[in-house]
Amino acid sequence: MDQVKVRRALLSVSDKTGLVELGRVLAAQGVDLVSTGGTAKALRDAGLDVRDISDLTGFPEMMDGRVKTLHPKVHGGLLAVRDNPEHVTAMEEHGIGTIDLVVVNLYPFAQTVAKGAERDEIIENIDIGGPSMVRSAAKNHAHVAIVTDPSDYAELIGELEGNGGATSLAFRKRLAAKAYAATSAYDSAIAGWFAHVDQGERFPDRVAVPMVKQSELRYGENPHQIAALYTQADGGVNGIAQARQLQGKELSYNNYNDADAALELVSEFRDGPPTVVIVKHANPCGVASANTLIDAYQAAFACDTVSAFGGIIAVNRPLDGPTAEAISGIFTEVVVAPDADEAARAVFARKKNLRLLLTGDLPDPARRGRVMKSIAGGFLIQSRDNGMITSDDLKVVTERVPSEQELADCLFAWTVAKHVKSNAIVYAKGGATAGIGAGQMNRLESARIAAWKAKDAAEKAGWAEPRTHGSAVASDAFFPFADGLMAAVEAGATAVIQPGGSIRDDEVIAAANKAGLAMVFTGMRHFRH
Repeated sequence: MDQVKVRRALLSVSDKTGLVELGRVLAAQGVDLVSTGGTAKALRDAGLDVRDISDLTGFPEMMDGRVKTLHPKVHGGLLAVRDNPEHVTAMEEHGIGTIDLVVVNLYPFAQTVAKGAERDEIIENIDIGGPSMVRSAAKNHAHVAIVTDPSDYAELIGELEGNGGATSLAFRKRLAAKAYAATSAYDSAIAGWFAHVDQGERFPDRVAVPMVKQSELRYGENPHQIAALYTQADGGVNGIAQARQLQGKELSYNNYNDADAALELVSEFRDGPPTVVIVKHANPCGVASANTLIDAYQAAFACDTVSAFGGIIAVNRPLDGPTAEAISGIFTEVVVAPDADEAARAVFARKKNLRLLLTGDLPDPARRGRVMKSIAGGFLIQSRDNGMITSDDLKVVTERVPSEQELADCLFAWTVAKHVKSNAIVYAKGGATAGIGAGQMNRLESARIAAWKAKDAAEKAGWAEPRTHGSAVASDAFFPFADGLMAAVEAGATAVIQPGGSIRDDEVIAAANKAGLAMVFTGMRHFRH
């Protein structure tokens, strides 16, 4: 049965967007409208004839609306196989009429949770009748069309007008698939709230992550891979996925990944001075804080002028014209900012391929949450690395105590190192990175690479010496041997920040004392794989 004429429609929606317009089209097609509660009122207020669900079932809505559509005359009308003689006979015997179209969207459970409602209100916003009708109609999509999203009303109207008031099987199949995805996401949100919020379980026995597709991407990490962008259906933090793109071609998979890394790092400084982060392949290649954004950009760029080409830039302040002019001096893939003034927008408008993303408020780096990684045959889930360190948390373990400036540089380098792939070594001086060593198989090599990059940067800039001279060095995990520490000494570092906890801590501390270093332990590591 390809074409099904819509003679009776059941409408019950919490989101009334487009409801009246759809109701008018259905009425013009001569469709018998049956509805519930507030939906019926909205249709009547628009001057449309509509029957209450109680007229169909013979029972009143009861128990504060909890029981209204859970009735054989509703579900019989939805589930009956029209060309099955036994089903037809049962319908005739019990006075059940067919329902050809169901328009339902569910109680706003996620929105109720998001607004901080009390438990009783949250429970009342768990829809029972709605998902039941959706599932019944979707199962019987051979005969029934089920619409769960107001964005599909236009296509539904087009179907009816193009098919003489009927729906096609292909259309009903698409709607059924979308309907089951909707109820799955809805139940997942409820299960997640019960587990994590109501029962306080960190890792429940079963986990479902409801997601909504935002867009399909040109390709994945490589051109032979396919990719799409999804966001959490139950809301959450605003980030790169929610940023407003002002210009430039669509973002790629790698653009999203790198822009997210840049935003996460710059958000660490959201309450600090003007800060600029430059990222390449998800690793920072330059970070700096200064009195102005343009000064911060110039200091961050100087750390690694080669890697910055084709990189991602994130700032923690609204972009101004002078900073935009400086950024536009080299090819940049994406710029991420809370906002941008008219001068900055005008500058970037001349760079048609540059994507400008405005995020509004930056995410809270201390927020809670979970991250998930796929492995062969399963997933790893862990809490976000939201660990924060202040000067009060540090333990001085050397004979020499760090100066105030060394301590500030230690904390700056430590913050950056948290966002560098392990093994991570970061040199910093005066609120700017001097050299970054990322992703090496041993810490010694990361320390050497970071020092080499600092030396190269000094040669390119014409400085008398690398900025590692007199710098602080951060290690994302403990030094297992003194050799990595000595590489930092050779680079000119005078202060060290590291987690501590190695069986050779005494050996490393002794080496630091012999070199005249000041060293502090954090008691916390920041591996990033």
